[in-house]
Amino acid sequence: MGHRRRHALCFTRGMTVSTSAPTRPKARLSHTWLDDGHALLAGSLFVALGLIMFAHAGLLTGGVAGVAFLVSYATGWSLALCFFGFSLPFFWLSWRRLGPAFTLKSLVAVTLVSVFTALAPKVVRFELLNPWVASVLGGFLIGFGLLALLRHHASVGGVNIVAQWLQQTRGVRAGHVQMAVDILVVMAALTVVSPERVLQSVLGAVAIGAILTLNHRPGRYLGV
Repeated sequence: MGHRRRHALCFTRGMTVSTSAPTRPKARLSHTWLDDGHALLAGSLFVALGLIMFAHAGLLTGGVAGVAFLVSYATGWSLALCFFGFSLPFFWLSWRRLGPAFTLKSLVAVTLVSVFTALAPKVVRFELLNPWVASVLGGFLIGFGLLALLRHHASVGGVNIVAQWLQQTRGVRAGHVQMAVDILVVMAALTVVSPERVLQSVLGAVAIGAILTLNHRPGRYLGV
C-alpha cells in the first residue's frame, strides 16, 4: 500500500499542471533592410514587366502610370520618363503624411520601375501577346508588385500614395481607391485608343484592384 502511495506521489510530481493564462504570441518583428531591399527589387520588377506588357499590347492602366501612357501614346515621349516625372509631385504628400521612410522607399521603387521600363526593350521582347491575356496577366503582375511594395511600406507613387494614406488614416481599402481611379483614367482614354483597347484596359485595372482588395486591407498583414 505504501509502495502504491509513493508511486502515485512520484507520478503526480512528474506532471506539469499549468493554471496560468495562455502565452501571448510574440510580436511580429519589423522587416530588415535585406527584406525591404528584396521586396523593392522584386515588386518593382513585377510592376515594370506588367507595364511593358500593357505597352506592347497598346493598353493603358490607371493612376499616374495611366497618364504617362496617355502622354506617351499621344506625343511619343518615353513612357519611363513620363512615369517618373508625373510621380514626383505626390511625394510631397507622402513626406508630410506617411513619413520619410515610406517616401524614400517609394522614391527608390519609382526609380527602379522607370529604369527597368526604359531598359526592357533591350532584354524583353514579345513575339506574340494577345491583348486580353496581356490585360489579365499584366494586371496580376502589377497588382502583386504593388502588394509586395505596400507590405514593405513603399509604393510606386501617385495614386498609390493617396490610396495608402487613405487606408491608414480613414480605413478605406487601398484596392478600392486604386480600382476606382484606374477605371476613371482608363475610361478617359477613349479619345486616344479604340473602345476594344479601353475595355481590355478596364479588365487590367480590375485585375490590379482585385489583387490589392483581396490581399491588402485593414486587419491583415501590412508588414509595417
